[in-house]
Amino acid sequence: MITKILKNKTFKNAGWLIGGKVVQMMISLVVGLLTARYLGPSNYGLINYAAAYTAFFSSFCTLGINSVLVKEFVDNRGSEGKVIGTALVLKAMASFLSAVTVVCIVSIVDAGETETILVVGLSSLGLIFHIFETINYLFQSHLQSKVTAIASLVAYTLTAVYKVILLITGQSVAWFAFATSVDYICVGIILLVVYRKYYGERLAFSFQYGKQLLSKSYHFILPSLMVAIYGQTDKIMLKQMISDAEIGYYSTALAVCSMWCFVLSAIIDSMYPSIMEAHKKDEEMFAKRNRQLYAIIFYVSVVVSLILTAFAEWVILLLYGEAYLPSVSPLRIVTWYTAFSYLGVARNAWIVCKEKQKYLKYVYFSAALANVVLNLVFIPLWGASGAAVASLVAQVLTTMVVPFFIKGLRENSKLMIEAIFLKRIK
Repeated sequence: MITKILKNKTFKNAGWLIGGKVVQMMISLVVGLLTARYLGPSNYGLINYAAAYTAFFSSFCTLGINSVLVKEFVDNRGSEGKVIGTALVLKAMASFLSAVTVVCIVSIVDAGETETILVVGLSSLGLIFHIFETINYLFQSHLQSKVTAIASLVAYTLTAVYKVILLITGQSVAWFAFATSVDYICVGIILLVVYRKYYGERLAFSFQYGKQLLSKSYHFILPSLMVAIYGQTDKIMLKQMISDAEIGYYSTALAVCSMWCFVLSAIIDSMYPSIMEAHKKDEEMFAKRNRQLYAIIFYVSVVVSLILTAFAEWVILLLYGEAYLPSVSPLRIVTWYTAFSYLGVARNAWIVCKEKQKYLKYVYFSAALANVVLNLVFIPLWGASGAAVASLVAQVLTTMVVPFFIKGLRENSKLMIEAIFLKRIK
């Protein structure tokens, strides 16, 4: 069965996504490690503190639209210009408002810390330029990830060159904070060019379609905010309760865990269109493809987590040096977060097709509340490791526990359990 699956178009598409991400990962690994060593735990923590704010507000910037874009492109063939143009305008307005809000909040919370405010302000510019990722979903819907993989690689390489120049010239942490914006600017320009080349349809904004789009996507806004709370507040709380260096140790653990997650993202992105097509034709096939996706995500994650748990100290010492050895303990904990986190991401295809978006707010609100409470308890006791424990427990609640108590999501929870026990996946 596996051999047969690997030959189909879905996995060829995943091959391009993975191939492009492998090269990006290699570049990111080298440049990222040099940057972390150059900045040191405190400045590296400050960069990630700023990133936490931007990541938190990015959930609002998308307006939930990203979660329904692939289906919109599948359902609106021939009207890609209207879909993209409308999404871009809506997201641009939300992004500008978010960037201003971020700066205002930090100016109050970290009053008097000029460097912190500057770093967060420069990082927040990335929110505005990140809107062009919208075009990427069009190519995903056509299983043409070869195009966006190449475009993203070019942009990522240019950003890496920018960081290397900063390292060579010995620039301050503020210049590194602007690197994310450089990345999104390059990606945006290239994606616009390839869109014009492959599709050519003029971008257009439709107020009426905008209302329709938001009516489908707004259910994802609150859940995304809840995800951001338990995904980012730990870093914010680490700074306020302990230090920038502790954020650096925790962020290092997260960085190591995420080095390989592009594989999971590529598999999920490539299987989305086939899952949605199956939903239109065959309900049993739809369920089976969801089980297959969940099984792949879970067992690939478990294997990698076992490896990272066993060799955590060696990995940190080799990649980051002795200054980051306090990252070993949180790494051994937070690596198990990955399996449950990406099961949650994979679930979105089922959620969209079944139109169960309205239930997500209850799931993520419960998880976010639990994460904040657990962080308040464990961070003072164990620092970065406490934040890792809180994140892991919150993710398990989000993916496996809370949905069982919600009637509308119970069917999906059963699919996940069947997938974990390898039932009915053939």
